[in-house]
Order: sequence, then structure tokens, then C-alpha cells
Amino acid sequence: MCAAVYVLSTITGYVLTSALLLKCPTLLHRRKRETFISKHISHRGGAGENLENTMAAFKHAVELGTDMLELDCHMTKDEQVVVSHDANLRRSSGIDGKICNMSYSELPPYLGKLGVTFQRECFCEGGEDKRIPLLRDVFEAFPNTPVNIDIKINNDTLIKKVSELVIKYDREHLTVWGNASNQIVKKCYKENPRIPVLFSFPRVLQLLGLFYTGLLPFVPLKEQFLEIPMPSIITKLRDPNKLTRTQRFIAWLADTLLMRKALFDHLTARGIQVYIWVLNDEEDFQRAFDLGATGVMTDFPTKLKDFMDRNSISNPQ
Repeated sequence: MCAAVYVLSTITGYVLTSALLLKCPTLLHRRKRETFISKHISHRGGAGENLENTMAAFKHAVELGTDMLELDCHMTKDEQVVVSHDANLRRSSGIDGKICNMSYSELPPYLGKLGVTFQRECFCEGGEDKRIPLLRDVFEAFPNTPVNIDIKINNDTLIKKVSELVIKYDREHLTVWGNASNQIVKKCYKENPRIPVLFSFPRVLQLLGLFYTGLLPFVPLKEQFLEIPMPSIITKLRDPNKLTRTQRFIAWLADTLLMRKALFDHLTARGIQVYIWVLNDEEDFQRAFDLGATGVMTDFPTKLKDFMDRNSISNPQ
């Protein structure tokens, strides 16, 4: 009987302590210093309004007032860091060749019309700017704009060169980098721990495990940005009538587990920003902000800005 009472009291104490620390995490952890806060994030520069990952897209987004540019990096044969999502140029340029096998001068221009990945049956037709830019072009053109860098390949030289560029342009306080791969994120952190990193996919799973077991408030976190999809948008990316029952269930389960206000509130209280991608509809913008997300990543920066203006969602200072 005494043993049962002891176990019960121990469990009760743990639950109460966990609940307290979930609400007040700074009792145990020092809040991470936020050198910038991003509510409005332009995915690939705004792939629904200009050709993705081009200087024209980035310029449009920055002039609009975006808080952050999201982009992707690869490396050419002559070790130039370029801004491009795909390793192979077939989709973007119509050329069946890999960026890593070409020098920068050999890279073909983008096609004049590209599909918008996160908007079903949507295409973007660009203007004159079809050039694949260098990462340094972005840093030079927008010295005060935070940039979210997805390191697309597990390449030590690429990671090192991105770090060198960040240091050269004095952007360690304006940059976040990473990838869904835990191996890439570990290499990024090892190369330059002063540049904040994203949660990798395995670390997101660990984060959820810690949250649902009540252990999260007790565990230190090195990452400063949680960047996750809103699983429910799958019905907007694919024809809902073509989704199987299993696919619908998986999307519902993932959405239920990931989209948790208590989790987002705890992380933001610890100075960890939460970005939800890639949202292109106003109902999804509203849901993300209602859940407590720090920022929304979109292909349509003008649409997101108009939504934020109408709903008095202020940009961070």
C-alpha cells in the first residue's frame, strides 16, 4: 500500500512539474536570443509570383516587406555555391544534367514557365530574369534580410563554403540553415555553431516523442528553428478524390500530432521560432497564426502580406 502511494505521488509530482515547466520553460532553460523574428517568409523568394529562386523573386519579396527569404543551395563543378532547389536541371531548365557536373558558366537559364510545387495545377511565368544566382549575389543584394538556407546535398565542401560566405558577409546573426537530414544538420552545426540550425526530420520525431511523454520541458535543445509542414494541405496539393483512405488517415494523424498550440507556445517561450510551410491559402494562414506559429512560409508573398495587413498581424521590428 505504501509503495503504491509513493509511486502515485511520484507520478503526480512529475506530471505537475512537467505541466509547470511546459508553461514556464525559462524556470529551467535560458531563453535563446532572437536576433530576428520572421512572420512573413517567402518560399524560394515567392515561387507563385516570380520564377523560383531568382534575383527577381527575391527583389520583389524584399520590396514587398518580407521578413525572410527561403532558398536552396547546391554547388557547381567549379565549387560555386548556387541558389537552386533541384540537383538535376530537367524540371527547371529542361536540361537533363546535374548542377554538380557543370561549372557555373555552363548552367542553363530557367524555363520561362515553372510549376508551383505547393499549389496544385498552378504555374508561374517569369520575366527576363531566368538566371540561376550565386548565394553571394543574394547576400550582396540584401545585406539586412534574414535568409533561410536549405543545404540540399550532403557535401562537406558545400557546407564549408556556405559558412565562409555567411562569415564574409557578416550574416551569422541573419541566417538559419539545415535540412531534413540529421546528418547534414549535424555537419552544419559542427562547421559553424554560431549559425542557428533547423530541426531535422529525425529530430522533429524526437521532439514529438519528448512532448507527448512530458519530457520536453526537461531537455535542452540546440536548434533554434522548427520548420514543419501543415499536413492537412495535402488535399490542396493532390486531387482529394485520388487520395486513398490510408493516405487520408496518415495526413490526419500527422496533422493532429504536429499542429499543437501547446507545443508551439512552449518552443516560442524558449526562443525557438516555429515556421509552417508551404501555405498559400488564407484559411491556412489564419490557422497557423491561431496555433501560435511564429511565421508562415508562402509561395505568394503578396497574398500573405495582404492577409496580415487586413488582420493587423504586425511585422516584427
